[in-house]
Amino acid sequence: MATAKKKDNVTRNLVIGMVVLVVAVTVGVSLSSNKAKESAAVPSSVDKAEGYGIVFNKGLADVPKIDIWEDFQCPVCRDFEVVNNKQIREWIEAKKVTAVFHPLSFIGAESAYMANAAACSADEGKFLQYHEALYANQAEAENSGKWNAATLIALGANLKITSKSFTDCVKNGKYQDWVTNVANDGASKNVDSTPTVFINGKEMERLQKNYFDAGTFEKLVFKK
Repeated sequence: MATAKKKDNVTRNLVIGMVVLVVAVTVGVSLSSNKAKESAAVPSSVDKAEGYGIVFNKGLADVPKIDIWEDFQCPVCRDFEVVNNKQIREWIEAKKVTAVFHPLSFIGAESAYMANAAACSADEGKFLQYHEALYANQAEAENSGKWNAATLIALGANLKITSKSFTDCVKNGKYQDWVTNVANDGASKNVDSTPTVFINGKEMERLQKNYFDAGTFEKLVFKK
């Protein structure tokens, strides 16, 4: 769907500026490059002022803020996750950072399903766990048919997320408009690749070591 930038093989490019419409029959998720839908239902911990991102440790003073733009089907996002997930979770739990997650859905319908389900897991207080599980179980091929309402609910059950509110949220695509709003906000900020990381509002330079060396990433976050 997209090719890597000549000077950057770190990230997966997404297509910005085109109208994207995904009709998702199973989950009912649709994406379109329209203006933000102010009436959209939003999952727990979302802050519209933070680009509709799912926020951890909002309001902490004197700590760095990390914004992560990602697509759960993106193999390079999975690679970033493998390298950095453990320390990011530790920083969140120790309240050393404010972290904002922006699930994108440019790769296709299954990305939209996964973003919606991740939002549903946030309402259950299990976003980080579900986020990790999505990458750990990433399909070998994009839009292969692996991810739908049934399989996303089953993934939740493996994490002991079994409430009716969660299953209904996944089945009904409760946060479909929120998924659209995240995508539109990313486009407005010229986010054109995944993963894209901002530290304190500034995009991290697209170098291999910045994204895929945990020590280098830590130094950039804390300016060591």
